Amino acid sequence: MIKVAFYDTKEYDRASFEKTGSSEIEFKFLETKLTADTADLAKGCDAVCVFVNDTVNAEVIDKLYEFGVRMIALRCAGYNNVDVKHAFGKIHVSHVPAYSPYAVAEHAAALLLASVRRIHKAYNRTRDFNFSLNGLTGFDFHGKTVGVVGTGKIGRIFIDICRGFGMHVIAFDKFPVPDSGIEYVDLDELFTRSDIISLHCPLTEETRHMIGSDAISKMKKGVVIVNTSRGALIDAEALLEGIKARKVGAACLDVYEEEADIFFEDRSGHILNDDLLSRLISMPNVIVTSHQAFLTEEALGNIADTTVKNILSCFENDGICDNELCYRCGDVEACKKARKQRCF
Repeated sequence: MIKVAFYDTKEYDRASFEKTGSSEIEFKFLETKLTADTADLAKGCDAVCVFVNDTVNAEVIDKLYEFGVRMIALRCAGYNNVDVKHAFGKIHVSHVPAYSPYAVAEHAAALLLASVRRIHKAYNRTRDFNFSLNGLTGFDFHGKTVGVVGTGKIGRIFIDICRGFGMHVIAFDKFPVPDSGIEYVDLDELFTRSDIISLHCPLTEETRHMIGSDAISKMKKGVVIVNTSRGALIDAEALLEGIKARKVGAACLDVYEEEADIFFEDRSGHILNDDLLSRLISMPNVIVTSHQAFLTEEALGNIADTTVKNILSCFENDGICDNELCYRCGDVEACKKARKQRCF
């Protein structure tokens, strides 16, 4: 029996993982997040299962390794919260690269539609029987230029949605998809030409704060920025200044740089200590959702199924897991594409 400490458990997590019905894995469901202080809850376990806001730095990895943990199973695609380099040679790390790209792409489109057509404002008004149309004027998507940063599965599905609205699509990706029919441009050109910018790329040192004051200064007045990827892709302070200066017309955010101690929890009865997030939420042209783009029944089922398969692959037979994250060659993404054997 493979014992797995499951951190940051929510009701929907437990329900989806219990549906997998794996008799070879025993999950120890924990409500607390993984930190250096909670790592000892994994004593006696073979693996830990973590999410985006769990802390898996060098200190935590060393503690888990000392306790006998040999696998970190991410139940998400992103892995910027894991020190993959430090884990190499000690603990195997896997992720779920594609659980439902449709879920995230469709949520990005939903945020964009709600913002541009002022759906959220109209909803609040009509609940008070206010049927005035003042301040609800939007704009047509048709004919507008959308700049998509990142053309993986999610980005390409979002592009298809935008094309369905009759939008002109330009894109930037470090690794362009050949023969995709996508018009690739450099970032500066994307910033300059786009009416709407949507982020669908991973968070790396290279992409951190890619949307900052310099980038915003190059954008069209009234640009709409959508982020359903990782919060730190955007410098939130620069975004707020861009909104106050009327340069940024609207922001649709499903993620936030400092979300770790805020998102996924009910904070309605508390004073929010994050002044920057409070100010963003207070802006009439900002929509914030709580990192819920992935949250569909289909996605939850795929996450659970893939995570279970990753765990079983790591501990059974030859130990080769197709979704293992490796640092053997110094580049996780390149190594992942080239590796045809166990990482170490």
